[in-house]
Amino acid sequence: MFQDRLQEAASRVQALLADLLGAAVQDDEIARPEQLLSAMRHAVLNGGKRLRPFLVLETARLLGGNEEAALRVGAALECLHCYSLVHDDLPAMDDDDLRRGQPTVHVAFDEATAILAGDSLLTLAFDIIADPRCGLNDGARADLVLALARAAGLGGMAGGQMLDLAAERQAPDEQAIVTLQAMKTGALLRFACEAGAMIAGTDQQDRQRLRRFGELVGRAFQLADDLLDITADAATMGKATGKDAGRNKATLVSLKGQDWAEAELDRLVAEAVALLEPYGEKATVLMEAAHFIAQRKS
Repeated sequence: MFQDRLQEAASRVQALLADLLGAAVQDDEIARPEQLLSAMRHAVLNGGKRLRPFLVLETARLLGGNEEAALRVGAALECLHCYSLVHDDLPAMDDDDLRRGQPTVHVAFDEATAILAGDSLLTLAFDIIADPRCGLNDGARADLVLALARAAGLGGMAGGQMLDLAAERQAPDEQAIVTLQAMKTGALLRFACEAGAMIAGTDQQDRQRLRRFGELVGRAFQLADDLLDITADAATMGKATGKDAGRNKATLVSLKGQDWAEAELDRLVAEAVALLEPYGEKATVLMEAAHFIAQRKS
């Protein structure tokens, strides 16, 4: 069931993203430059599991939220995630030539275009949520915009990227690694899960429960990613591997070892699944998602 729902979510998000990144000029836009639009489409429409939109859709579905609104919020989140990948791949950051098995945007186009494509995807994310076509009331859209901004910015993903760059110069301790990973990777996954409760307009207990679920799967995602960096090959991953060691970057795997990391993944998944038990069979797909995140091969 999980794989079917993941594929369904990916197909629906892909179709919406293709429409949102069409050539038609929107109200209050002046023009959509062809090269910039092509670069944005290259960054977004090149596959990927669409895990973050899937989590928005499934958490909203779990609580009876508006599914079309969840789809749009998921598409917005995917735009923001893809912007982060475009900028992360730049020569000044991780300097990667391959993403999802395809040339990165600065390789396929040029560095300046890649920077502008990332900028445009970032702003498009907030455009999608703020647009009344999102299907939520003004207050709900404003709350989602604020939550996504906090997850993505100085105190979230971008701040985590800064800490990650600093970690190449001075090795962080265990708590510092946990903090930077919670920001760089975990913040958007936490938002993906909490957004479902926000879309459904449920009480704080549901929101906090799904927020914590998102934090746990965010930690599991990063830990699995760090394991894959030392165990998987580039063809399987669709991007370069072994880069953490090559850049002398400290991770929990390098600090505490592979056996510890695998045991910690089991613990994180068990805690995440336990959080969803009050929802019964309705939460089965999300429980399976937690296992998938920890056990994925790419």
